[in-house]
Amino acid sequence: MQTTAGSHALVGSVVPRDAHVVARLRKAGAIILAKANLAEWSNYRGHKPGMANGWSGRGGQCTNAYLQNGDPGGSSSGSGVCASIGLAAGALGTETNGSIVSPSQRSNIVGIKPTVGLTSRNGVIPISEHEDTVGPMCRCVADAAILLQAIVGPDDRDPYTADQPVPPPVYTTALRPEGLRGVRIGVPRKAFAGESWLKEWPDILPAFEQALDVLRALGAEVVDPVDYEITADVRKRTHEQVVMAVEMKDGVNRYLSEMVEVPTGVRTLADVLAFNDAHPELEKPPGYHDQSRMQEAEDTEGFDEKYLEALQHCKELSTHSLILKSLKTDNLRALVYPSNSSAIIYSAALAGFPHITVPLGFMSDDTPDLPSQHPKLTGPGLPFGIGFTGKAYSEYELISYAYAFEQATNHRSRRKPYAAATPQTQLNHVRKDGNALH
Repeated sequence: MQTTAGSHALVGSVVPRDAHVVARLRKAGAIILAKANLAEWSNYRGHKPGMANGWSGRGGQCTNAYLQNGDPGGSSSGSGVCASIGLAAGALGTETNGSIVSPSQRSNIVGIKPTVGLTSRNGVIPISEHEDTVGPMCRCVADAAILLQAIVGPDDRDPYTADQPVPPPVYTTALRPEGLRGVRIGVPRKAFAGESWLKEWPDILPAFEQALDVLRALGAEVVDPVDYEITADVRKRTHEQVVMAVEMKDGVNRYLSEMVEVPTGVRTLADVLAFNDAHPELEKPPGYHDQSRMQEAEDTEGFDEKYLEALQHCKELSTHSLILKSLKTDNLRALVYPSNSSAIIYSAALAGFPHITVPLGFMSDDTPDLPSQHPKLTGPGLPFGIGFTGKAYSEYELISYAYAFEQATNHRSRRKPYAAATPQTQLNHVRKDGNALH
């Protein structure tokens, strides 16, 4: 089973070992079925409109299971779709900045972005050592908790895992319908005020307001609004982009240098860029040609003064995290928000904090398709979610809140994927004897 980041540059390559999370899954008895499509190089190849969520050279364009030719979110696009339509009991995704939450909400499933360091990144094609994390994407909170339990644990090959709690909590014991009772949860309205999705997805905010009433009915004390002043630096991600570019180049170069075999001869990020230029029919078709983000990474000059200054700025933002500030100022256990909120996702990424998304609803049937060169950004029936975030290693609590909301609402069951996206194959179709299991 190949690990290629969706790129033809790594076709046929051989890795030195299973990723740590995969090894843990096998040890727990899981069967690894397949690799899913994704936004190539975890959405760090280029910018729109020259790239798209869910497109890779190897896999082509992945689309949404609820909206024909719809945007599946990214970068863990295929993981979201395959979990949603039942191709597997669950899937893994990686997130640097939204890559689990985005495809999970658009696929009407649960996604958990763990605290950076709770799950090992060893064996994962990297972007940023300060932000990358691996998490579960499943149809329900219970399945996500089970999958998370299997993949957490320290790993000598990832020093960030040394800080995690040992032993980890038993996440399945957080699955309590009364999990929100007596919990103070804040609404960071200033964080998502003015974001573009409020106009593009007009059904989300009314559904979110109704969800707050559900939280109150379940016993939560909803503090609305909380003090959450989002800074221009967080929105623009100026310093974060510098850090990510340097770390992407360094991480990819180290990853490729450890490969047992790479038939294309690619061993550095510069080699990847050259391969793409030499094979435009595979890697740069019309509409999917941009690789400017990778070029920006290649143009960096290592851990220089510019990087160190940007990293220090990011650490200051992390130490004085807007999320942490809100939690402390208002004595909160978590923040709740529409999963579309990029400001919250960015803040959690900078701090390395966890968040979880749960199905909240669907765009109404009279929603017009939003014109796009690539998959449609919105349209009738497109799912969206509600998110919970908290301090580092608060996954247990977040699972409890998400489970209570999920059990009280069951939004996922209100709509099914469109017929052509629903698999019809059963076990008896693929058994050699043709007989069904009894």
